[in-house]
Amino acid sequence: MAIEDIFKNNVTTGVAIGVGAALLAPTVMPVVGRVLRPAAKTTIKTGLLVYERTRESIAELGEMAEDTYHEAYAEMHPAAEQAAGGAATAAATSGESSSTGSSKGGSSGTSSSTSS
Repeated sequence: MAIEDIFKNNVTTGVAIGVGAALLAPTVMPVVGRVLRPAAKTTIKTGLLVYERTRESIAELGEMAEDTYHEAYAEMHPAAEQAAGGAATAAATSGESSSTGSSKGGSSGTSSSTSS
């Protein structure tokens, strides 16, 4: 409120402060700019670093949440997991039986390929 009192009580003082500020601004502003520019750049760099690290942390958190979700889903739905695993086993078994069925005609190399 001190500035308001200066402008209310004495108009001449207020005008003098305004004129003084207008005259000093061209000489003071470059000095203030030279001092504040590095501080502003440092602040911006810090903000960028914080942004990058936060983004990486959120990505890792998302991956962990996704993994936890899939584990919980697998525990709640074991039939779906077994069906998916059973379908893969059945497909692998049918693929082996078709290859062994076609090669039963006399190739002895099939037994070594099915055992490995």
